[in-house]
Amino acid sequence: MSYMLLVFQPPASGPKPSVEVGRQRYHRMMRFGQDLAARGLLVAGESLGSDASATRIAKRAGKSSVFDGPFAEAKEIVGGFFLLNCATREEALAIANECPAIEWATVELRELGPCWEDIGLTPPN
Repeated sequence: MSYMLLVFQPPASGPKPSVEVGRQRYHRMMRFGQDLAARGLLVAGESLGSDASATRIAKRAGKSSVFDGPFAEAKEIVGGFFLLNCATREEALAIANECPAIEWATVELRELGPCWEDIGLTPPN
């Protein structure tokens, strides 16, 4: 089964760690990803850029709107992700609990799944 660990962190306007603390966190996260890869569990993982460079796009009533970041209403931003291939949800939860980011951010575990099930459709052919 595929699971995604999403790392949510305070927006850039929040308190920033010192350079040394930032380096330590970065190295811990890199080691975490390398360990997952060595265990054959990591499909992909990346850090994401600041929400200051993000763009949101929506289309309502046939009209497209584009919104450039940063987004003032954001309480947290997605700072990165790890896409995992695990045998069970329990294994994915155990990995999420190993993620160093749980000490300074919020880590959300989501199972990948088809969106058509949420609205009662049958799978596409």
